[in-house]
Amino acid sequence: MNGPILFLLILFIIGWIAKNQSLMIAVAVLLIIKMIGLEEKWLPVIHEKGIQWGVTIITIAVLAPIATGEIGFKELIASLQSFSAWIALLSGIFVALVAKSGVTLLSTDPHMTAALVFGTIIAVSFFHGVAVGPLIGAGIAYMVMKVVEYF
Repeated sequence: MNGPILFLLILFIIGWIAKNQSLMIAVAVLLIIKMIGLEEKWLPVIHEKGIQWGVTIITIAVLAPIATGEIGFKELIASLQSFSAWIALLSGIFVALVAKSGVTLLSTDPHMTAALVFGTIIAVSFFHGVAVGPLIGAGIAYMVMKVVEYF
């Protein structure tokens, strides 16, 4: 058994122990791709475009209430009249900018990916986190490294 398959099987077991369906599905998809021989064709595409696909799917899920009519202009205007909505708005802007820095870091310092992915796996598996961590984590790491460089 080669290293990547063993590693994926260990991750699947961690997902099973932690009852993390997302991790188990992700690992199962990758194992199937490897086992049916589409590894060379599909894994580079998933590696290159997967984060963007995930962001797109999350965006669709967030916008679904608009499509169903559950949220409209009336609700938007009403929500912006509360202090907590303004905090949410500013938080959304901040997180998007942090994630942008994460993309910059991952493209200029790819060895960071392994540590960030491992951190995400730990958070998803054991703390029931959500696997949006690598971009945000990279963005936070980028910001901290810039602060450290400054001093």
